[in-house]
Amino acid sequence: MSDHLKRFDAPDSWHIAKKEKKFITKTAPGPHNANAMPVVVWMRDHMGFAQNLKEVKQILRQGDLVVNGRTCRDPSMGIGIFDIISIPKIGKYYRILRDKKGRHKTIEIDAEAARTRLCKIRNKTIVSGGRVQLNMRDGANVLADNKYKPHDSVVLSLEEGSRFTIVDHFPFAVGNMAMVIGGRHSGRIARIAAIERIPGSIPNRVTLEDDSQVKFDTIDSYIYMVGRETPALTVWGIEE
Repeated sequence: MSDHLKRFDAPDSWHIAKKEKKFITKTAPGPHNANAMPVVVWMRDHMGFAQNLKEVKQILRQGDLVVNGRTCRDPSMGIGIFDIISIPKIGKYYRILRDKKGRHKTIEIDAEAARTRLCKIRNKTIVSGGRVQLNMRDGANVLADNKYKPHDSVVLSLEEGSRFTIVDHFPFAVGNMAMVIGGRHSGRIARIAAIERIPGSIPNRVTLEDDSQVKFDTIDSYIYMVGRETPALTVWGIEE
């Protein structure tokens, strides 16, 4: 299989120039999905840390880029929503989010905020020894107890020695705060007002209410829990 695709066919969420050149790096299998943005696209096309693939590879060989607490050396590795990217050599830290147009947006954060990341639980399974394994939306797996449920969010430590230890938990429940990460309401943060569970393969519907008491609905796969009575952050960087 080719490791490139035509820029014109690249996901709109990458928000890149489609006609400058013909091809662009394809996302490698791994975290997130095919819509995840390759590290090389983020470094070169979004941030301007490099001018070409050769420079990106040189930076990665030096171990200067850390994604979710682990050194990244693959320029085609995908990065997606709520990933934490660190460049310790220059003291820069970033969180990846989606704006109101569904595009990846990079938010600069401080070193303290870069010590943890938010993850959504896709499902959970029982592994050997009867232990519960939480399977995250981005492909990560975490062993935990049975109190966590699909669609909940957990805050994971990225610190060396305690990486992927759960430090907080935001349940998928009425009254808690959620961010919408897809559809026409992408980027909105509101409180869950109701959850309609629909039998069969049709996605469950979630009704939310924002600070202006305006209600809207979306599907549960677009919901990302970001707090309990109040959001985990007061400013996310995607409000405009």
